[in-house]
Amino acid sequence: MKKVLVIIVLSQFLCTSLWFAGNAILPELIQRLGISSNFLAHSTSSIQLGFILGTLLYALLAIADRFSPSLVFFISALLAAFFNLGVNLPNLTPEILLLVRFLTGFFLAGIYPIGIKIAADYYQEGLGKSLGYLVGALVLGTAFPHFIKSFTLNLPWEYVGYSTSLFSVLGGFLLYLLVPDGPYRSKGSTFKITAILDAFKNQKLSAAAIGYFGHMWELYAFWTFVPLMIQQYYKNHPNPQTNYSLLSFFIIAIGSLACVASGYLSKRVGTKKLSQIILLLSTFCCLLSPLFLQNSSEVGFKLFLLFWSLVVIADSPLFSTLIAQESPQNSRGSIITIVNSIGFLVTIVSIQLISYFISATNTVYIFIILGIGPIIGLFYLRKKSKI
Repeated sequence: MKKVLVIIVLSQFLCTSLWFAGNAILPELIQRLGISSNFLAHSTSSIQLGFILGTLLYALLAIADRFSPSLVFFISALLAAFFNLGVNLPNLTPEILLLVRFLTGFFLAGIYPIGIKIAADYYQEGLGKSLGYLVGALVLGTAFPHFIKSFTLNLPWEYVGYSTSLFSVLGGFLLYLLVPDGPYRSKGSTFKITAILDAFKNQKLSAAAIGYFGHMWELYAFWTFVPLMIQQYYKNHPNPQTNYSLLSFFIIAIGSLACVASGYLSKRVGTKKLSQIILLLSTFCCLLSPLFLQNSSEVGFKLFLLFWSLVVIADSPLFSTLIAQESPQNSRGSIITIVNSIGFLVTIVSIQLISYFISATNTVYIFIILGIGPIIGLFYLRKKSKI
């Protein structure tokens, strides 16, 4: 069983490296295509929108419940890798770029939520710990394009697209060949909206879902704008030795450790209680961000971003655990997928909102807005205290 978890985690990491591949090379794409820096929000929102529509279609067709999850993961990984290569097209235009990012996101819908489904089919006891590793892999995968970029500064930027697509193909093959259907898998039939709606009448499930949506309001906007926070800080406090891409990687990637730690801590503290504590800490980070983003101390700035990165993601496996545990077995895959879909819809709103205000006012005060989601999530979780 430990071998299975290792393979799922490794495959998830390799495949989700596609997620921010476009963001890592966006400065080069901006220069090549003659587009504005605001395109960062559009590019990220495009892949998020693809993921949303993909998750909806996967759920409507009950793909994760009707077919082998490992096969679904494998095919999705291949298709996502193929469309990811579109960023390297010789005749690339802004419209084509948005399209290939959208299609990459569409097939990521068969990777991230399906990976959670596969883990839930293998682990009922200790699911929180397992999902801690799994979401940690997502974090590393998300950060990894920045790492590749930092070490290919003297190579063509196209290497980021080639390498992340190769990783996705490898991850898909590994999972398909080495992870058969889990012992707790319950094969579903067709998508039934009434069954899904009935499931959400469970207050424990609905509370976990709203807590997750509040968490997502903050998470992807934070990840998207970490490079901008860094660039703005060093514009005001120059340090020519700073490698922006490498620093972005470390700040985002450190969240993977928090995911693993929260999975273990949930056994002692309790999944719901720990998720509330972490959500509260990330709220404080949002509200206090202006103090640290303009702090003259470089060490203080870096430590703040590292801590924020830890708490912005640490509750993700906890919410995933609550949602998976409260979902009926025969529709678990579809429910996880729908909750993911709504969560990523929320990310588009927050990313676009931050992007709009960044161009209109002082950057350091903008990220207070990200506290709205965690505050709503906390309120609802406490209201439904029986979860």
